[in-house]
This record gives sequence, C-alpha cells and structure tokens, in this order.
Amino acid sequence: MQQRASVDAGRLSTVADRLVRMHRRTELPGELSPARASTLYSLVEHGPRRLGALAALERISQPAMTQIVQQLEASGLLERQPDPADGRASLIAITDAGRALSRERIAARAVTTAALLDTLDADDAAAIARALPALERLASAADAVHPPR
Repeated sequence: MQQRASVDAGRLSTVADRLVRMHRRTELPGELSPARASTLYSLVEHGPRRLGALAALERISQPAMTQIVQQLEASGLLERQPDPADGRASLIAITDAGRALSRERIAARAVTTAALLDTLDADDAAAIARALPALERLASAADAVHPPR
C-alpha cells in the first residue's frame, strides 16, 4: 500500500479522533448514547436490518445490540417489521421519529462545526473546504476496506 510522505497519517488520525470527541461532547437533542446514535445513523444509511446483521454492522455483540434496540424501540425511534424474505424473522427499522431525531442531531452538529470554522482565518477555512472532497473519498475508501457487514 502506497503512503504519501506529505500526509502525516498519525496526525490526521489524531485530529479526526479529537473532532469525534468534540462531537460527542456537543449538546444534542435526544440524549442518546454514542452506541444508540450510531445505530440510528446506520439504519438511516443502510436501511432495515436483521438484529444480527445490525450488530455486525456496528461491530458489537448481539446481546448488546438487543439492549440498544429495545431501548430505542421503547423510545419510539425504532420498530420491528416482518422480513419479507423470511416470515419468521423481523427487520429493525428506523421510525419517522427516529429519522427526524437523526436529522436534528446532524443539524446541531453542523451548527457546532460552523461555529468552529468561524474561528479560523479565511485561508484555513478555504483549505478545509478544498480538502473536503478528498476527505469524503478517504471515508469512502475506509468503507471499502471495512465494509458494513
């Protein structure tokens, strides 16, 4: 695998981790744990899944996913639907309320990020804007290396 000398991968990884931690500390609607929020976002992105497939997608145990699903279901954010491929099984799907909460949380994070961007000078903000397409390609490459299960 080729590594570009001009990119400090460790530094990039550290910065990404710091931004993730900042987002986790951001006051967001819904008071969801990171695991519950990630489960909602996965269902928005990937659609309804069987419980085991959802656990694999989130890389957690099936018992842990069962707890998360039960909590989100009790909150009205998820629901079980019959699996059209197997009438004995069910799919975990996000509800309209879950989808709305996900949108609210994404919007709240965007406000926080915009406020941080406003603290940068014009050159730094422009550099980040220019880097976004490459960062999106990097995220897509990460999905290809570690695809959803």
